[in-house]
Amino acid sequence: MEGLSRVGHWTRDSMGQSLQKSFKARLKIKRTGVAWFMQENGEDQRLPHQKNPPEYVLVEELEKLGVLYWPLDPEKYENDPELQKIREARGYSYMDMLDLFPEKVDNYGQKLKNFYTEHIHADEEIRYCLEGSGYFDIRDKDDRWIRILIKAGDLIVLPAGIYHRFTLDTSNYIKLMRLFVGEPVWTPFNRPQEHHPARKDYIKNLTEKVGVQLEAH
Repeated sequence: MEGLSRVGHWTRDSMGQSLQKSFKARLKIKRTGVAWFMQENGEDQRLPHQKNPPEYVLVEELEKLGVLYWPLDPEKYENDPELQKIREARGYSYMDMLDLFPEKVDNYGQKLKNFYTEHIHADEEIRYCLEGSGYFDIRDKDDRWIRILIKAGDLIVLPAGIYHRFTLDTSNYIKLMRLFVGEPVWTPFNRPQEHHPARKDYIKNLTEKVGVQLEAH
């Protein structure tokens, strides 16, 4: 796509500055409370698992790990020009919907267990929350877990090769838009995957501090 270039599995494009301006005002309400370092204690995975006191992680710190975030209006998702700009700039040509709640999903408990198994993907994982809420957990550069809250209006992009997992929260409901570059592929590669090409590229980009230049928020 014109205006889009790739750096390993992370991307940068010429629309970054204009998109940054359109989201800058709303960023002020999302600087804290979105993500935090986890306190794992063996309790229900759907709980917040915050430390006491909480150790929050700024959106800017997530970006250094290659994670992108945009706050959008979920009620406008069918005709949202801001969402369309992001899709065009990043080549997200395919879209489908995913509803997750016990009455909808067969073997709900097993599905949650599978989602919560630490893994990577060979491509970006792009999710737009339209209803409900849940958590994405990612590993930072020191292998610590960061928990990211997503709720209605949150669009999140996890880079290829990052170790992560997903769970619903105690509401047991989320409706997600899944976005893909080209045909949909969702293949998890469970940890360890240190020799996987996507993992190698991710570590290389992280080490060289090659950021994502399409600014989020």
